[in-house]
Amino acid sequence: MATLYRVKRWLADGAHFGIVAAFTIFAAFPFYWMLITTFKRTTDLMNRTHNPFLFHEPPTLEHLRVLFYDTLYGRWLANTALVGVLVVVITLVLAVPAGYALARLTGRWGEQLGIGIFLTYLVPPTLLFIPLSRVVVGLGLQDSLWSLVLVYPSFTVPFSTWLLMGFFKAIPSDLEDAAMIDGYSRLGAFAKIVMPISIAGILTVVIFSFTLVMQEFVYALTFISPVSQYTVSVGVPTFLVHGDVYFWGSLMAGCFIASVPIAVVYNFFVDRFIAGFTVGAVK
Repeated sequence: MATLYRVKRWLADGAHFGIVAAFTIFAAFPFYWMLITTFKRTTDLMNRTHNPFLFHEPPTLEHLRVLFYDTLYGRWLANTALVGVLVVVITLVLAVPAGYALARLTGRWGEQLGIGIFLTYLVPPTLLFIPLSRVVVGLGLQDSLWSLVLVYPSFTVPFSTWLLMGFFKAIPSDLEDAAMIDGYSRLGAFAKIVMPISIAGILTVVIFSFTLVMQEFVYALTFISPVSQYTVSVGVPTFLVHGDVYFWGSLMAGCFIASVPIAVVYNFFVDRFIAGFTVGAVK
C-alpha cells in the first residue's frame, strides 16, 4: 500500500510539474521569439532551411542599432511613459472616488449607474475618434501628447470605476462606521481604512490603465502627426514597416523592450492583480 501511495504521489507530482512546465513554455515563448529574433542576422532569419529557434550565424546588434539610431525609439518610449503616468494619475483621481460613491450608494440607482458607466467602456474607439478629434482640435491640442492625456481617460475611467465599485462593495461598511465612531470623518475613514484594504484593486487599475496606453493605436495615430510626438505603438510599425518590407529584427527588439517592464510588473504583483479582478465576484 505504501509503495502504491508513493507511485500515485509521484504520478500526481509529475503531472503537476508537466502542466506547469507546459504553461510556462507557452507563456514565455513570445518573449523567447522576440529575443532571439532581435539578435539574429537577417540572412539567418530569412533562410527557410535554418531552424528559427536557434542561431545558425553569430548574433548581431545591428537590429538594435537601427532601432535606436535610425528611429526615435528612445523618444517614443519617453512619450509613452509620460502619457501612461499622467493617464494613470487622472484615472485614479476620477475612478477611486466615483467607484466608492457608487459602491456606497444604496438601492437600484447605484448598480444601474455603475452598469451605465461600464457600458460606455464597451463603445468601440473607432466610433469615437471622429467626434473626439473635433474636441481635440477645438481645444488646440492636435499634434500634442496632451491630446492623448485628454482622450485616454475616456476609456480607462469607466472600466476602472466599475472595477473599483465591485471591489469597494466587498469591503464591509461596518469598518467605516466603526472608524467614524472613533472620531474619523467619512473622508478620514476612507483614507485610513478603505484605501489600505483596496491596494489590490488600485494596483489593478494602475496596471490596466498603463497597459491600455502602451497598446492603443487608433487615437495616437489620429491625433498626432509629428514623429517626435509618437508613442511606441505608432512609431514602431510606422518606421519599421516599409510597404511589404518588415524589419523583423528591429520590430521584435522594439516590442521586447516595451513589453518586458509590463511583464515584470505583472509577475511581481500577479496575486494582487488577480484579487483586484475577482474580489467583487466572491463577495
